[in-house]
Amino acid sequence: MKTPKLSSATTQEISRMYNVLDYDGLGPVYCDEGGDAFWEDRRGPCKKLGIAIARALRAHLPAMGRSLYVGAGVPEIPVLLMERLELNRTVCPYNLRQAEVDILNHAGGENGIHFYCGSAETATGKVDHLWIVSVLNDPEEFPNLSVLFSYGRADPLAFDVSAFSHERETGVRLFANCMAKLTLPGLLTTSVEEMPWVEHWCHLHGIPYQVEDRTYPTALVGDPVCFIRIG
Repeated sequence: MKTPKLSSATTQEISRMYNVLDYDGLGPVYCDEGGDAFWEDRRGPCKKLGIAIARALRAHLPAMGRSLYVGAGVPEIPVLLMERLELNRTVCPYNLRQAEVDILNHAGGENGIHFYCGSAETATGKVDHLWIVSVLNDPEEFPNLSVLFSYGRADPLAFDVSAFSHERETGVRLFANCMAKLTLPGLLTTSVEEMPWVEHWCHLHGIPYQVEDRTYPTALVGDPVCFIRIG
C-alpha cells in the first residue's frame, strides 16, 4: 500500500529550505575536502529520500505529539517539516555542530523549526517519538565503536581498547538518557546498524519491542532506517 504524498505546502517549504541553505558553509561540516562536489551530488537524493521517509513516518505518528531528534541536520529537514506542518507536532532537533545549527536556523527563518546546539540528553519533558539515526555508529563521534560494530574493519593490532570502552559507556549513557524521555508505548526511528543498542536497552528494562520489516535508505550514508514500536 502506497503512502499518500505530502501536501504541496509541505513540499514547497522543503524545497525552499534546500534552495536557501548555505552549501558553502555546509561543505566543511560534512567533508574534509570537496564539500561543493559532495552537496552537488547529494542535495537531490537528500531531499528525495528524506521525503520518502517523511511520508512513511507520517503514517506512524499521531497529531499533536512531540518528537526528540538526536543529531538532526540537513537530511532531517523533510521529516521535521512534515511533523510540524502536517501533524502539528512539536519537534526538538539537537545537533552538536554549531556551524550546521546556525545554517539550518538561518534557512528556516523566524517561523521555522528551531535547531538546538548541544546534546539531546539535555532536552526536557517527555516525547512519544524518538529519532536517533546514524548517531551511535557515526565514525566522527564514535570512531572505535563504528569500525567494530557497524563496519567490521577494526585492526586487532591498532585497535584502542580503552577508547572503545569510553565510547561504549558514552553511547550507552546517551541512548539510555534519550530513551528515558520516551513515553511508553512509543515510537523509535533508528538505523538498522543501531539495533544492538535498542535490544540491549529493551532487554535490560524488560520492555517489549516490535521492529517493522520495511526499511528506508538515507541519502548521505546509506544506513537503512526502520521504525520500532517500544512497549
